[in-house]
Amino acid sequence: MTTPAIILHHLEQSRSHRILWLLEELGLPYEMKVYRRDKEMRAPPSLREVHPLGRAPVVEVDGEVFAESGAIIETLVERFAPQTLAPAAGTPAFRHYRYFLHYAEGSLMPPLLVGLITGKMRTAPVPFFIKPIIKSIASQVDASYTTPEVKSHAAFVEQHLAANAFFAGEAFSAADIQMVYGIEALVSRGGVPVPACARWLAAMNERPAARRALEKGGPMMPA
Repeated sequence: MTTPAIILHHLEQSRSHRILWLLEELGLPYEMKVYRRDKEMRAPPSLREVHPLGRAPVVEVDGEVFAESGAIIETLVERFAPQTLAPAAGTPAFRHYRYFLHYAEGSLMPPLLVGLITGKMRTAPVPFFIKPIIKSIASQVDASYTTPEVKSHAAFVEQHLAANAFFAGEAFSAADIQMVYGIEALVSRGGVPVPACARWLAAMNERPAARRALEKGGPMMPA
């Protein structure tokens, strides 16, 4: 089998940490090109030269460009580790695996992202006479959407991890890699007690591949 040529375009403090961790789990050789965020925490324009949206993660495999965390993970696992990082197709574990690959970005991240935005609204440098209005809008959004949604998702994933060692059941899979970004945000910023999530996250951070990814790519998200 020919060794694939893999290039990870890694944006610091971003979801591309997932792909870096996955590549370390796979044990495949790869090249990593690092992109630094600007002072507004945006990705640099040079990332658009790789993919039109200029967002991370992006990975090249033998010259073909792949984007979106879930799609990249599914592609790499199906090609290089279908027996080890994904449950057998047709099993309950596989159904959990596929569900959480999509749930991570489709359902969990939106309210967490909105919470990040409303938090920035409260501290934005605006004229003093506008600040109360901005804070009021942010509080209304949080009260009507962000807070109840985060609490709902926190209860859901907490219940799952209280009953299962991993997101696909009793064995580690790429679904855990996909879920780590959202759970990190939920544990550190969600404002909701999630002890099962915290225990799972601590175990994930102790995996050798996860530690190597942290050493090579830096922290997953801003402190």
